[in-house]
Amino acid sequence: MTAADEKIFLANVRRALGIDSPRRAPRLFAESPSAYSKRLLEKISRRTGEETRKLIHRLKEAAAPLNIDLHVASDIQTAAALITRIAADKSPEWADRKTVAAWRHPLIERLDLPAALDAPVFFSEPDPGLSGEEARRRMIEQIAKSFIGVTAADFCLADTATLVLRSRPGQARSVSLLPSIHVAIVEADRLLADLAELYALLSWDPEQKTEGLSTCLTLITGPSKTADIEATLVHGAHGPRELHLVVLEQNS
Repeated sequence: MTAADEKIFLANVRRALGIDSPRRAPRLFAESPSAYSKRLLEKISRRTGEETRKLIHRLKEAAAPLNIDLHVASDIQTAAALITRIAADKSPEWADRKTVAAWRHPLIERLDLPAALDAPVFFSEPDPGLSGEEARRRMIEQIAKSFIGVTAADFCLADTATLVLRSRPGQARSVSLLPSIHVAIVEADRLLADLAELYALLSWDPEQKTEGLSTCLTLITGPSKTADIEATLVHGAHGPRELHLVVLEQNS
């Protein structure tokens, strides 16, 4: 395309958009929440304990057909015991010994997994003693050797049993992808009804807007699965074959 062709092309685009000057561009994104988004934000902020219990019930109904093992823990000690039992009952798919990869996250640290589990726990942080690329390679190797990956979910959508995970330092996305078993813990007050509530919260809630979307925002609905071969459903084809979701009712 020549420079002249480019000018004609851009002029046609501006004309189609109703722009009379190259310097006056339309706003593609809203600068304030709509009335609908405001209602959703108010609904989330005013959600009662009874309404949260109804969301847990909706989550249970959505999780069952998706092959998600849902556990409801009354407190952090019960949650730790649940994860301990999962690790004790399951066997590694590829390795000859049990190792667990986990996020550096305040909620996970309160589980005190190194003390609770009869298996080494590796936190997804690069070794500061190694160079950047080598530290990242070693970290990925260790996560890949782990048979369980433990993460915390920022939110969970009850209607579809969808986990919402941000990636941050110490919270590598690979922990939810490489181990055969993914265990995610989410606080009950982080349950949302659906994608519309999530969008409103991420777009307009001051706390969420401050953090932004991070380098990666992952939505996970059930364990990995495919039916590409002879229309036979197989779990674990492109990621974890099992997903255990622990809902923490009381964060104390």
